[in-house]
Amino acid sequence: MTDIFDILRDNWLLLLIGQYPNGPLGGLAITLILSIAGLALALPISVLLAIARVSPIRWIRLPATVVVYVVRGVPLVMFIFWVYFFVPLLIGRTVSGFTTMLVTLVIYQAAYLAEVIRAGIEGLPKGQAEASMALGMSYMQTTVKIILPQALYNMVPAMVSQFVSTIKETSLGYVISVNELTFAANQVNSTLLTKPFPVFMLLALIYFLLCFTLSQFAHFLEKRITNKRAGIGSKKLAAQDANLGMAQAVE
Repeated sequence: MTDIFDILRDNWLLLLIGQYPNGPLGGLAITLILSIAGLALALPISVLLAIARVSPIRWIRLPATVVVYVVRGVPLVMFIFWVYFFVPLLIGRTVSGFTTMLVTLVIYQAAYLAEVIRAGIEGLPKGQAEASMALGMSYMQTTVKIILPQALYNMVPAMVSQFVSTIKETSLGYVISVNELTFAANQVNSTLLTKPFPVFMLLALIYFLLCFTLSQFAHFLEKRITNKRAGIGSKKLAAQDANLGMAQAVE
């Protein structure tokens, strides 16, 4: 344990921001930047995929389903190598490991988030869509204005949990020399040479503390949303009871 504290004391800056400002930004900073940017860029794509997945039009639904199943069925490390070799062929020039990892995360997380959002859409009462269409709203108006906002709100805890998964997945960027947290820890290990166990134990502790904190936050959000929905439900029942009481009094 003493070794872990000594390593953290001597190398905390490298683990936090890499060699910046004397070199490229790295460490935990790049891990968080990749995770946040990857999830943020994947979100609009995942929304489109989710809408396509629940579409009643077969030629829209089937391609989206194929994309989701193919991406989810391939190991992330394999997908990293595909993007690493395919993107330069596509654009005609080499790209950095950071760009490769970001593109990989965007595509990979879009498929997973699409299923999360689809579950949120299908979990809503069918009566809401039927009522909105009865009022003259089109299918797309109903989806965009009524269904999607509720589904996204209900799925916020699941999205935070997906963010936790993304943070852990960024560690695979090490295989293409992305200067993230795992890469920084390996730099520390290469410098010390004789202390691999405490170095990687420290790395595991950092990941655990970060992911555990975010998981607890997701749990807090889930309880908050559940309690809010329960409160709204109670108010509706109270209003219905009041209306029933008034009707009986009139009779």
